[in-house]
Amino acid sequence: MNFPAIITEKKLGHPLSDAQIAAFVRGAADGSVPDYQLAALLMAIRLNGMDARETTTLTLEMAKSGDMLHPDVGGVAVDKHSTGGVGDTTTLVLVPLCAGCGAKIAKMSGRGLGHTGGTVDKMESIGMRTDLPEADFLRQIREIGCAVTGQSAELAPADKTLYALRDTTSTVDSLPLIASSIMSKKLASGAEGIVLDVKVGSGAIMPTYEGSLALAKAMVEIGTRAGRHVSALLTGMNEPLGSHVGNRLEVKEAIDILRGESAGPLLTVSLRLGAQLLIASGLAASPEAGEGMLRQALAEGRGLEKLRQMILAQGGDAAVCDHPESLANAPIVRDLPAWKSGCAARMDTALLGYASQELGAGRKQKTDVIDPRVGFIMHCRVGDRLTAGQPVCTLYAADEASLERAEQMIRRAIEISDAPAEKEKLLYALVTGAGVQTL
Repeated sequence: MNFPAIITEKKLGHPLSDAQIAAFVRGAADGSVPDYQLAALLMAIRLNGMDARETTTLTLEMAKSGDMLHPDVGGVAVDKHSTGGVGDTTTLVLVPLCAGCGAKIAKMSGRGLGHTGGTVDKMESIGMRTDLPEADFLRQIREIGCAVTGQSAELAPADKTLYALRDTTSTVDSLPLIASSIMSKKLASGAEGIVLDVKVGSGAIMPTYEGSLALAKAMVEIGTRAGRHVSALLTGMNEPLGSHVGNRLEVKEAIDILRGESAGPLLTVSLRLGAQLLIASGLAASPEAGEGMLRQALAEGRGLEKLRQMILAQGGDAAVCDHPESLANAPIVRDLPAWKSGCAARMDTALLGYASQELGAGRKQKTDVIDPRVGFIMHCRVGDRLTAGQPVCTLYAADEASLERAEQMIRRAIEISDAPAEKEKLLYALVTGAGVQTL
């Protein structure tokens, strides 16, 4: 097929045919189309968009560019995906809780990049394997109800090529390209039920509610067209979701929650997402029923026990479930005092994420090695009153230089105002195949 003609079609704003989209994906997967032509088409898509039919076709072709799994897990295989944020540790809370309710969670996760954290990094920080072979992955789900692993290189290889090009050609912020990238991997992994956590706010890939809603609707439509049970929850990211930011620190917070020793927004969002997973699994008839089941599992310690089993099964140190305080072990631990009295009026969540990265908890490029010990614990949320000298957060650092750089970034990220401020919105909307429900 004449690839320059395909570029021309989209450059002029015309819809691409299914055959043209298939040629595009095939060229990305097998290397038969040079990067400069792929990049040209990506820019044309970024500028002129794709309709629902094109986006769905692109997603399905990307999913089919590699292995298509059909997981035999002894039940309905379900998966959850977050569009990324700071202190976003929902996977380590809801996966064991849902497994404790009888769900079969086949979760594929990624590493952190930029200001967002990655579940794979958090798991590896306590020695867990995240490269499970397919047979081990499925066996573990059958035996204990849950497994979390990194994405196989054989899943949606076209996406790997296109994502790398998007990252270097300023075409990341394209709704059809974002939706197809996320959903192609989820469809290829074989999950029958998919729950999406779409972030809204200063730490989100789509900062505005309108952009996040459009992305959620596009992904739900793709999944529904592909015959999957898909729902999306729009949740706030105008401040870190959990109080702990950094790999071992976030594992600690998840364990604290499962031990019944902590609560807050991280638990709230985890329960809402988990309820949707139980509905997709056929185990709950409504969000209220699902949340009730999860709270019961939490109270009875079933979530903590499932996390312990998952850590052991994947070669990690399950002793952290009994001694989570051992995870807060950076060489330097220091409070950052409030620089004035007033109200925490606003947070730049992305900048807070970059402060964590500056400490060594995240990567500036994919080859960087992270330090699992570092990060910070927030002691305030937007709307809280602060007194000068009161700790805003506690930093966990490897050295004085990185600590000072992170402190300066956190000072810039948090606005303290004389005027009162409202609490940030946490739950915005639920999107399903039936429509949008405002929360």
